[in-house]
Amino acid sequence: MFSRSVWGLVSAATLALAATLPVKRATVCNGHAELCTRLYSNVTYAGAHDSFAFSSDPLALARDQEVDVPTQLSLGIRLLQGQAHMSGSELHFCHTSCDLFDGGSVQDYLTNVKTFLDANPNEVLTLLFTNPEGANVSTVWKPAFDAAGISDLAYVPSSLPVAQGDWPTLGSMIDSGKRVVVFLDAGADGADQVDFILPEFQMIWETPFSVTDPTFPCSVDRINGPLSTEDHMYMINQSLNKNIIPVGAGVIVSDPLDAATTNGVDSILVNANGCAPLGANRNPSFVLMDFVNLGDGFTAVDQLNGLA
Repeated sequence: MFSRSVWGLVSAATLALAATLPVKRATVCNGHAELCTRLYSNVTYAGAHDSFAFSSDPLALARDQEVDVPTQLSLGIRLLQGQAHMSGSELHFCHTSCDLFDGGSVQDYLTNVKTFLDANPNEVLTLLFTNPEGANVSTVWKPAFDAAGISDLAYVPSSLPVAQGDWPTLGSMIDSGKRVVVFLDAGADGADQVDFILPEFQMIWETPFSVTDPTFPCSVDRINGPLSTEDHMYMINQSLNKNIIPVGAGVIVSDPLDAATTNGVDSILVNANGCAPLGANRNPSFVLMDFVNLGDGFTAVDQLNGLA
């Protein structure tokens, strides 16, 4: 039998060897080696507006996508947006009302997303959800993330808010396993805070939504302090709408007929360039699109990232 002193030497040698072994580092991040050393906040991500609201039926006026979430992700979407409402006692993704378009439970949706994350360990994904009914973050939202297995993958900042220049790199997020960033537009900064569900407008400002002007005039539409505008990331709402009943408040629906142009390189770059002076001359962090399978939105995002 070995003496304790021999075992001690073996243990010390093992620890010394482990210390000299190279640490595994991500070499490709979100499909590109060039992105691994960039801050999360210095990358532009293609986003799917109302990602859950997909239908191939052209008469489904409440849809904002033609293809489902797995297809959106396979195309290159790296920000998924959705609006949640209570359907009975369960949180669902619904477009304005669950009577109008019910995309199913948030838990089922997140379970679907987890399948993608498991199959793609070198991808950083952003989830940006709206909470118009003020569902409780800790007792309603968090259990859905827990049940889907996403909570353990979610990035938790050391403090809030995170200034634009203080985010980690994509490579470090992938290396740490904390590669899902979760934002909520309302309720994340209340008394029932959850450490990985982050208050959107403290760190991201948005351009106007429900836009019917194809020139997308830029302005800071929604933002919260205490950070300055320049210290926020920003998202351009690159989704064009039509007012199909221009009486009173009107009825605004998304415009699939012009989506190929709206999601075109020229339209997106003009919108991004128009917003850059409001964002410290940086490109947008997020380009939010309807009908993401139409047009050349992913080419435009590659150009904004200097990859094309």
